[in-house]
This record gives sequence, C-alpha cells and structure tokens, in this order.
Amino acid sequence: MTTHGWILMIVSMGFVISLFLFCFYRVLTTPKSEERMHGPLDIDTGDTDEP
Repeated sequence: MTTHGWILMIVSMGFVISLFLFCFYRVLTTPKSEERMHGPLDIDTGDTDEP
C-alpha cells in the first residue's frame, strides 16, 4: 500500500473510532435522564375520564 493509502486509512479509521467513542460518551453521560422519563401510567391521555 502506498503512503497516501496508509494516511487515508489512518485518518478515516481515527474519525470512525472518534465518532463511536463520542456517541457512547453522549449516551452514557446524559445528565438527569431519569427525571425526564415517563412511564405509561404517568401520562394522562384523558381517554379514561367519564363525562
């Protein structure tokens, strides 16, 4: 493989690995994600109210 091929492969693999690690970091370090999550019983749809 030529020198340019090695450079292109190293840069592209570095970009993919960096993006992979960044996405994992963003998903695993979401601040206070428990406070924003709602279960089906917490959501009032209004369809069970009797007139």
